[in-house]
Amino acid sequence: MSTAPVVIHSARLVTDAETTPDAWVRFEDGVVAARGLGEGWRTELAAGTEVVDAAGGWLAPGFIDLHCHGAGGSSVDDGPEGVERTLEVHTAHGTTRSVLSLVTAPVGVLADRLRMISELATHDQRILGSHLEGPFLDHEFRGAHDPELLRRATLADVDALLDAAGSTLRQITIAPEHDGAADAITRFVDQGVAVAVGHTGADFEQALAAFDAGASILTHAFNGMRGIHHRAPGPVVAAMHADHVTLEIINDGVHVHADVVKLAFSGAPGRLALITDAMAATGAADGEYILGSLEVVVLDGVARLKHGGSIAGSTLTQDVALRRAVLDCGIPLNEAIGALTSTPAAAIGRAHELGRLDRGFAADAVLLDDELAVRAVWGAGRTLVPFTG
Repeated sequence: MSTAPVVIHSARLVTDAETTPDAWVRFEDGVVAARGLGEGWRTELAAGTEVVDAAGGWLAPGFIDLHCHGAGGSSVDDGPEGVERTLEVHTAHGTTRSVLSLVTAPVGVLADRLRMISELATHDQRILGSHLEGPFLDHEFRGAHDPELLRRATLADVDALLDAAGSTLRQITIAPEHDGAADAITRFVDQGVAVAVGHTGADFEQALAAFDAGASILTHAFNGMRGIHHRAPGPVVAAMHADHVTLEIINDGVHVHADVVKLAFSGAPGRLALITDAMAATGAADGEYILGSLEVVVLDGVARLKHGGSIAGSTLTQDVALRRAVLDCGIPLNEAIGALTSTPAAAIGRAHELGRLDRGFAADAVLLDDELAVRAVWGAGRTLVPFTG
């Protein structure tokens, strides 16, 4: 469906590589039709074009979240209504495309949820597909996953999940050290699914072997895995070593210390993806929630399992992750924007169409003020959050 053209002018266009003052972009039919400088936007201005004066605000590509479970009191596991509520909350904070994450559940239940997300993705461009965070995880490093539902990977299970998702399974998190994991990694990679190492007891060599076999993401780096030791560097350093691997980071001030976030950006330049790992309490009140099959208590915005106290996702939004990266961690704005846009797009094979405001790319954009607060959002050329000036 076509949309009315949109011109956004007088913006500071910011990408992973550069900042361009006094820039403009024009959106037509869901993509970036043109961009330029100064008053050039006035040329060939079509009738009916919506014109937005950015007044010097920061204009960035729309944020892409590789790992999101819920928001607004709902979870993507809850069905279409839960997905819609989740997207509504995160869109308001600048996220224009999301990979919807499912926590560990029986394979049959996961298959049903994959089919549901696949169907929703056919008519909602905000949905990039699914991320299976389980059930092929390590017991010791399971975090907020039901231990009774964890299992070793079999090719029968792998094929059932692939069939249910159609072509919309974007990512799966696997503990690579367990029986069946190597064959599962090969099968998923062969089917175009990004395999992530995570919730794992793997050491450096085991993680590196998984990356050599085609795994290409590290699920929420530093969390749900062995840490860095000077004689046992673990999965994080293995991911830094393997230069095709994207490292997810939950930059909420709880999961990872600001100086460690800075270390990760230095150790894997251009390969950090700022994710939310957001659960139902995001954009909602503190209280008691359910994550998968487990009870969660959220206090002061921090989610933990009611029994055991493990961190259980976050209440983070990507605009907050951006502000923390720049203001608390000292990350240059261009690098931080890249971690929300071009890097996650590349991680799931969409670098040719998402994550930039270049001609022919999806017309996804976020307008930010000087404090990096969201002022307006566009997705596929449509106004998702209107600019009020």
